[in-house]
Amino acid sequence: MELVHAFLDHLEDERRMAANTVTAYEHDLATFHGFMTGHLGRTPDVKAFGKLKARDIRAFLAARRRDGIADASIARQLSAIKAFYRWLGSAFGVENAEIDYLQGPKRPARLPRPVSEPAAKDLIAEAEALNEEAWIGARDAAVLSLLYGAGLRISEALALTGADSPAPERLRVKGKGGKVRIVPLLPIVREAIDAYAAICPYTPSKSSALFRGARGGALSPRIIQGLVQKLRGALGLPDTATPHALRHAFATHLLAGGGDLRSIQSLLGHASLSTTQVYTGVDSARLREVHAEAHPRA
Repeated sequence: MELVHAFLDHLEDERRMAANTVTAYEHDLATFHGFMTGHLGRTPDVKAFGKLKARDIRAFLAARRRDGIADASIARQLSAIKAFYRWLGSAFGVENAEIDYLQGPKRPARLPRPVSEPAAKDLIAEAEALNEEAWIGARDAAVLSLLYGAGLRISEALALTGADSPAPERLRVKGKGGKVRIVPLLPIVREAIDAYAAICPYTPSKSSALFRGARGGALSPRIIQGLVQKLRGALGLPDTATPHALRHAFATHLLAGGGDLRSIQSLLGHASLSTTQVYTGVDSARLREVHAEAHPRA
């Protein structure tokens, strides 16, 4: 696993990949490494990886399918293997054209599943009312407001520091891969942040976390995930109502309101316009639903 760990260090230190992404690569490559150790009868080194054939990789993927792994996960694991081999090529000069040309199962297109506009508003309102501690309720409402009102990822919202208070009109956000974008904050979002900061018992420094847990430490994403899980039960919302669904709602509702894709791409911090274009599918699907429900001939 030394080679795999060196590759993961490369992803984290040089490529600046998000911790969750690195963890996913670690899981996939550890599984691959373990299979190849049994397949070859020894721990593979650089030379062994260079000599692997396409049939060896297919044997691994076939074993994963027999384990009941879905096609989407198999495709992701093959992608991780190819990324590992690209690194082996740059770090050790390993060339393996057979693996370069391997193709995995096609991933089915899956549309984002945003919450509705009323549900988004209800989640934020109920988050503030749920906790007996007023500052915690205000904190939770501020975080959810950033997800829905500014399209932030939960990690981006929780990365805000004391330097972001009072809330600015334009927020500097550091997203995936260290990419920085500027996001305008609606007055209602700024008010939610400032209302929390005014009653929070912990005063952050310019460089420490703005959003705090009950004991004063930096707020964990799990707290917000657990909060939304509790709220969707209380509000009768589906399991797809997650913190990230609020970010999806931000994009979908902007598009439905006439926002253009390029602007939404910039606000979300997507590297590619094709990533943002999936929201046009969500909007079209919703239009079809409305048509089917409302048309007199339906």
